[in-house]
Amino acid sequence: RWKPPLMWPTGAGSRASCPRDSALRRAALSGNVLGISPHHVPTGRTVRIFISANPDGTSGISLDLWSRMIKTRTRSLGLLVFIAFGINHDTEAERNALKEHVYPKLREFCRENYGIEFQELMVILGLVTLSWQQPIHNIRLERVYEFIGIAEFCFGFSTQGLVGEKYGSIRVPGEVESSEFEMILDAAVEAGLDTRILEEWYCRDENAVPPAYYLKPKSKMLKNYHNSMEPNNTNSQNDKNWRNISEEIKRIFKTAVSLLQEKGTMKNSQAKRFLCSALEDELDFALGKQTPAFLKKCVCYIRKISNFDRHAKLPEMAKYMDIIVEGDKTTRNQEAHERLMKLRDEFIPTIVASSNLRVYTSVTHCDMKLGYSQEVENHYVEGLCKQFYDDMVDIIQATVQQHFDMETDPLYDEVLQHLSLCKTYASFYEYRCEALNFIHKYIVPTKSGRMNPLIVYGGPCTGKTLLLAEVAKQAYAWLQKEMGPDTDPVVIVRFLGSTDVSTDLRSLLQSICEQIAINYRCLIHFNPHKIQDLRELLLNLLSEPSFHRPLVIVLDALEQLSDSDEARKLWWLPVHLPRSVRIIISTLPNKHGILQKLRCLIHDENNYIELMQRDRKMCSQVLKHQLLNVKRKVTSGQQIYVNEALAKCTLPMFVNLIFREVMHWRSHKDVDETSLCVTVHDSIQQLFWSLETKLSSRFVFRALGYITISKSGLSEMELEDILSLDNSVLSDIVVSSNLKNPLRISYHLIAKLKEELDGYLVERHVRNVTLLVWANRHLHLIAQKLFLSNEEDVHQMHSLLAEYFLGVWSGGRKKIFHCDNNQFASLDITHKNPKHSENPCTDKSSYDRQTPEQPWVFQCNLLEPDIFFVNHRKMTELLYHLTRSGRTDDLMFGVIMNFSWLYTMIKIGQFEKALTDIDLAYSYSQEKELKFLASTLRNIKVKVMKNPSSLSAELQQRLLPVVTSLPKLRHLLLECDKDGTKYCSIVPLHSSMDVTYSPERLPLCSSYMQIVEILPTFAPNIVIAALENGSISTWDVETRQLLRQIDTAHAVILGIKLTSDEKYLVVATTKNTLLIYDNHKSCLLSEVEIKGSKHCGVAGGITFINGFTLSTNHALAWLEASKDVNVIDLLYGWPLYQFHCWYEVTCVQCSPDGLYAFCGQYLNTTSIFHLGSGEKIATVTSEFSGGFVKSLLILDTIHEMVMIDNEGSLSVWNTEEITNPQIIEDYDCRGEDNEVVGIELSEDQSAILICKARSIEVLDTSLWKMAEKFKAKRSERFVSAVLSKSAESIVASMENTSSIFVWRRDSGQCMASLLEISGSIVKLIKSNHHNMLLSITTSGVVSVWDIDIITAMSNIDKTGKPIQNLILSSRDEHIFTLDGSESVHKWSFSTGFIETVFKHEGNVENCVLTTSGDLMVTSDDKCSQYVWHTTTGENIFRINGQKISQLLMTHNDQFVVSLCEQNASRVWRLATGHKVCNILVALQNAFITTANTFLIGMTKNKLLAVSLWSGSVSKKFCCDDGISIVNFKLIPDCPDYVVFITSTETVFIWSVAEESIARRVQLPNNFLKTLEDFQISPNGKQGIVSRGDENINILDLHSGKLRIVHASGVIWRQRLSRDGRYLVYICMRKGDDDEDSGFVSNLIVMRLADGKSIGACSLYKTPTFLGLSQRHLNIIVGFDDGSIGTYTVVDRVDAALKIKIATSNSRQIVNNASKKVRPKCQTFQYKTLADCVWRESTEVFSRDSPINVSDSGETDTTPTKKQNYHDRASSDS
Repeated sequence: RWKPPLMWPTGAGSRASCPRDSALRRAALSGNVLGISPHHVPTGRTVRIFISANPDGTSGISLDLWSRMIKTRTRSLGLLVFIAFGINHDTEAERNALKEHVYPKLREFCRENYGIEFQELMVILGLVTLSWQQPIHNIRLERVYEFIGIAEFCFGFSTQGLVGEKYGSIRVPGEVESSEFEMILDAAVEAGLDTRILEEWYCRDENAVPPAYYLKPKSKMLKNYHNSMEPNNTNSQNDKNWRNISEEIKRIFKTAVSLLQEKGTMKNSQAKRFLCSALEDELDFALGKQTPAFLKKCVCYIRKISNFDRHAKLPEMAKYMDIIVEGDKTTRNQEAHERLMKLRDEFIPTIVASSNLRVYTSVTHCDMKLGYSQEVENHYVEGLCKQFYDDMVDIIQATVQQHFDMETDPLYDEVLQHLSLCKTYASFYEYRCEALNFIHKYIVPTKSGRMNPLIVYGGPCTGKTLLLAEVAKQAYAWLQKEMGPDTDPVVIVRFLGSTDVSTDLRSLLQSICEQIAINYRCLIHFNPHKIQDLRELLLNLLSEPSFHRPLVIVLDALEQLSDSDEARKLWWLPVHLPRSVRIIISTLPNKHGILQKLRCLIHDENNYIELMQRDRKMCSQVLKHQLLNVKRKVTSGQQIYVNEALAKCTLPMFVNLIFREVMHWRSHKDVDETSLCVTVHDSIQQLFWSLETKLSSRFVFRALGYITISKSGLSEMELEDILSLDNSVLSDIVVSSNLKNPLRISYHLIAKLKEELDGYLVERHVRNVTLLVWANRHLHLIAQKLFLSNEEDVHQMHSLLAEYFLGVWSGGRKKIFHCDNNQFASLDITHKNPKHSENPCTDKSSYDRQTPEQPWVFQCNLLEPDIFFVNHRKMTELLYHLTRSGRTDDLMFGVIMNFSWLYTMIKIGQFEKALTDIDLAYSYSQEKELKFLASTLRNIKVKVMKNPSSLSAELQQRLLPVVTSLPKLRHLLLECDKDGTKYCSIVPLHSSMDVTYSPERLPLCSSYMQIVEILPTFAPNIVIAALENGSISTWDVETRQLLRQIDTAHAVILGIKLTSDEKYLVVATTKNTLLIYDNHKSCLLSEVEIKGSKHCGVAGGITFINGFTLSTNHALAWLEASKDVNVIDLLYGWPLYQFHCWYEVTCVQCSPDGLYAFCGQYLNTTSIFHLGSGEKIATVTSEFSGGFVKSLLILDTIHEMVMIDNEGSLSVWNTEEITNPQIIEDYDCRGEDNEVVGIELSEDQSAILICKARSIEVLDTSLWKMAEKFKAKRSERFVSAVLSKSAESIVASMENTSSIFVWRRDSGQCMASLLEISGSIVKLIKSNHHNMLLSITTSGVVSVWDIDIITAMSNIDKTGKPIQNLILSSRDEHIFTLDGSESVHKWSFSTGFIETVFKHEGNVENCVLTTSGDLMVTSDDKCSQYVWHTTTGENIFRINGQKISQLLMTHNDQFVVSLCEQNASRVWRLATGHKVCNILVALQNAFITTANTFLIGMTKNKLLAVSLWSGSVSKKFCCDDGISIVNFKLIPDCPDYVVFITSTETVFIWSVAEESIARRVQLPNNFLKTLEDFQISPNGKQGIVSRGDENINILDLHSGKLRIVHASGVIWRQRLSRDGRYLVYICMRKGDDDEDSGFVSNLIVMRLADGKSIGACSLYKTPTFLGLSQRHLNIIVGFDDGSIGTYTVVDRVDAALKIKIATSNSRQIVNNASKKVRPKCQTFQYKTLADCVWRESTEVFSRDSPINVSDSGETDTTPTKKQNYHDRASSDS
């Protein structure tokens, strides 16, 4: 379960040990390895199902292997379930059903609810291939009780038994002690049996201790027998022969043992092992001699079949009962039946009577004709599966729940990982040497002064790691034994390089310091940011240990430290240690020079221990001791060759490898000098090759390859899943005739693999998962060489691992299997590592591989999303394999753009790790969306670290404005919609946040004057810069790394250009030469001199190259005042010919296809040449012949050429007939200050931008007319301008300014101004490859801007003034805003764009809408009222004459109330503008009742209800003298009631109909001094009052109780939802140090039912208005820059609201279209002439006696009293 991580900033001591800490935690943190239970050091948590299925004569695994499996599994902190199935065929249907339907469900249950693994282990205990390592009578007795003891010490142990109608037969012994076997053999002879079959099949082995007889393998005894996993057709005859042989062997054993038992020669306990079946054996093991507490967690299922005996003759009944066949007669085996009855009806009831064992008995009835039919069995199996699942869930919940809250934090996890490795390595330490005694003496405290660290060094495989593991294991006990039991030492062990934390110096020192601080209860009050401070902290903490609390630090493999922070220079290592501190380190002698550096730091040779090869005789004794431990030995003849091998190598690992080989030797085995290898490397290779002969070669190849290639190892279950997904493995081991769903490999293979590699493939426990890893680096390197040398194999394996952790084939999704058993028949097992491929074949089918779902977190309770278990395996492995398999799309969308991943990383305190992963993904994919996302996360770091639940809202606000420019962010936005609402109920629909963007900057030189040219390239972050000193450099702007550099031999550079394919870089110099370089190799290819015509040149001066351009294969250059253009072949570097023009050449442009060259000249003339032949094709001249051609644009899509002269005038020519161009258009742009600065053709060739010093003009190429023109202010001049990719925006820079400006073409509005902090911008250069923009500043800094992100800012509409009010249409389709200007803006709610602007004569003050939103009534400060049709924009009606203070509209949309402060107010008909009545009282904050009966408003001390159809005051409430009404509200659900607050701090509920006070509530004293807002719930039960402080006051209007809920800041505005369930408010709080200065505003939604904040997000602008829709829970916020933001609320407890996100039109902003269509904004003007003029009233204004005024001239219908919402349709009609 996830818990908050240990907070380092508050100090390591903040997690000091205390009595409440578990003993396990205290022992682990203090390093007391021996004090920790051997079953508690690992933290793997697993529910494992052991299925014992004992067949009659089918091959199985050894009992010794089975017991080893149990022993290793119970080390995990989990639940172990043992299922005794008994006979294989009897329970085949049950096993298959459980495997296919129940186990996958149990696995998902365990993962989702507890974050633990569920594993099914099918253990087939056939004794045919039984291990010879131990005699049969020792195996079970020794292992059973050890197993039970271990299991009960773990989380829990449970057994489940299944008893049917079949008892089963005895088993064939695999190995029998010689004395016992010979006794049985004599008894068989005595009984007159033929024993030749025993003598033939059993062989005596003298290498066993004591000697034993073992059963020969079937593969040697039966002809052409293939030992495959499943039987096939070729083995059918051998299988039949083996069944006959095994039955004969069983008969002999049964007869002989029974005879010995009768004589008393063999005890009953001995005889039982030969005479009982597997079912009895397993039930006795599972249920016998157990405690009642243990039996509570056991279940037994009994299946009885009635009328079974009468169907014994049916052949299929042999599957379910024991039978005897005598000739043609088939009868039930009565002896077996009696044993079954004794077991089922006596043994199990006895257990039930003494305990609470759960027993389920199922009685099924045979069909009268068919016997035990398939239908009957299916019904039984279905019931069994359901009951089994329920029982397992009960047992898992009862057992695992007790240990559900595991203590876990990063330090504790790190310590446990190293302790786990320590115990594993120490268990392999066999070689007692003087080094251990020397270290023992070093550790024991002495009275001498300071000490130095002790260094252990030696070559590979000398046992350094095992030695230090043994030291760490024994150190605690050594110190306590030496100094007394009261001593409490601390031992810290780290195997460097085994974890990420122990690889990096900074994290290593931090974890060591934290562990020391916790043990010695030191408080650390600061967080060291610098590595030097961490070292100082370590030195200070080393002074804490005392004589009775010493400290030992063990650091293994110092060479495995990364070189970051110069770790390998050992500057951080404490050399002089306090008296009570010891440090022991190990290293290789010749790696990174570490030993040499240590000798420079520590000069005393007594502090160095060298591990070398051992003495041969000692190694021989060790080998002999190891063999005796497993009851083996070698013969004297075999010992000769063992001695020869030891004479060549005595490394500890080599001795162990010899032991692994000779322990399998039989006494009759032929051994020679080639039987043993002579080096460690060769022995390991031999070990791997021998595995391939025992198991499938492809299985071994891939299984060990996957373990090696994984980042941190694989669990057994993961390995089984992954191999089941690997078609190449399945093709090699699965027989096509047995293909079925689910298609998986057998766990039996993995168990055999682990058994064969025991000690080399070890278990490592990481974050509650037990992983298989190599025991040392040498094994890893050899496995890498053997199994991962083929790149195609490696890529496939990484890809499959990525698919597994992505969950591609989970949830029942089937994967195609290509069945071809001969596919790998030619596999070279000598390990040249051949390429392979999954060749297609005729048989292709899809199968479910039953791999699990892989969520980022396992959610325990959907209503409590913050309670979860992190899927650390996916976190660790997925990114690693995606990057190495090149699956960039999966990397981007499966990880980086996955909201759950981001949220989880932030929640568990891995924010920086998430940023590192995003940067890594960007380095692989170069997708700028990733770069922008990383920048965004850095900007919101403080906010989301404080409140991770706000992540989705914060991301959506920042990503919505740019999603059209960065479309791949759409995936993350949709993820936020889907998963973000679990944590934050606020969903931004349209964001008006200004994009914060900072470019990449590269300082090139001290001044821009030194920069000759900057060229962008295909790579967005790579630029080429030419400086005046003759250097040309290629830079990576992001890393500021110099990639390549060219020196032009100090020639002054005039310019540089790249060919379109970036193959050639061409440089023009003042020597009038072109230098042609290979751009990628930076080598000079050729140098070509440029020559002019005879008459060219400038009088009295030297001419230089005036310009040059490039086509694909040619360079074209010309000199100053020259009429000739030189054409050079780039490939060969020689001149081809010269183009001769009429006038002096000013510019040259090549056609995109490279066929033609267009040469611009003086007198606005252009000549066209053929590049291939040099022929002049045509010459054209513009009528504006006074200037020269400034630029040429070739519009190849429409066959047009555009000539632009130096004054900006242009002429357009049709070039479809290239030899005869025709003039299309002449466009005269001449005028003052018409100096052309830059020209650009849009990407789609639809527009041409001409940037002049004083203006920017955009021409539409379809009409050849000016579309837009932007003029600079009088004192300003344009430096440069470019178009955005869509040509909808213009990006420009001004002279002497350091900003980039973005204008929108359609409105001309400046949408953004981006500051360049490095100085004034002198030039903008656009790259069309990646839509990047380069800017050069006066300080010589080049900045790279993303135009897509810059132009995204123009997607935000703004009115330019603070939003003062807004009205939302009833259908939430449009928003109408008032900003104090003369305009009302109509916004589209779905897109956030302004669609319409309604212009008024004066500043608009009031606005109301009809229910449909089709009509709008406004008033301005020029005493005018306007009626608008909002769809057409027509100003239908205008009324002049009175200044309006408030506008209201009746609920039936028929009448408008215009309130005036000084003159008479009026009620008038909307349709005609005719007056209904006058209202002669001045009302403030008025409301119209729901029934359209009264207008209710207040004066200073009165509340008045005015009749809407007479204008008279019908009801009133008057306060006493000196008391005023502060505020009032109508109760929505009770239209006849009004709630108001008076200055006496009293709340009244006033009945308008009865004109009486219904309720009165007194508020606390001084409550109203700062009253800000007042809201009433729809039912009138609650009032929400804000006072401008940080509290929300909820007033119960029935009881008068006041409830205060603390807000996140000072409340600025609040709004209550229409249903009264939610309160939406904006609060202000002072920004943190890391945030923006000043106040920060937050939008928060609170659920009133429980007072819980269900959503929060920051507002990055100053809010000026808060609105809440009444139809949907939509929030609209107006800001001070005239923009709006829209949000919706999706409360996860309200499932109905979730539908809104999926169907909302507001999400169209992130639809599949890459370009968002912006509606054209229309502006409509007001009527200049009024339709009606209201004259000032001449009536006497009376406050106390209102006069009923009626106009006899008007006979129009007046408002009805009781009209309601249901009458609107009829009213409108």
